[in-house]
Amino acid sequence: MPGAEETFPFSEGLSVFKTRGKVFALTRLDGDPLTVSVKCDPDLAEQLRASYEAIVPGYHLNKRHWITITVNADVPDPHVRDLIEDSYDLVRPRRARPDANA
Repeated sequence: MPGAEETFPFSEGLSVFKTRGKVFALTRLDGDPLTVSVKCDPDLAEQLRASYEAIVPGYHLNKRHWITITVNADVPDPHVRDLIEDSYDLVRPRRARPDANA
């Protein structure tokens, strides 16, 4: 994703993905099972947690705005990718809108 970078600010095994300094995904590389935590719209997060056993409130994160997904469980891979992209979209800087009065 444009402007995304992988960093390891907490430990070598905890991969943190950011865009312009804002975190949009975290994963423990040696996790078994592998999980990924992503930012999520709070209403959608509730729906996802009710629909999938593999989606739970964000581990060590704000439970309202983050979800943790167990990879290769009951969430199809394309949906996991979509949730990562949605998380990126939630934190990436928005372009300023042109002033309608200008």
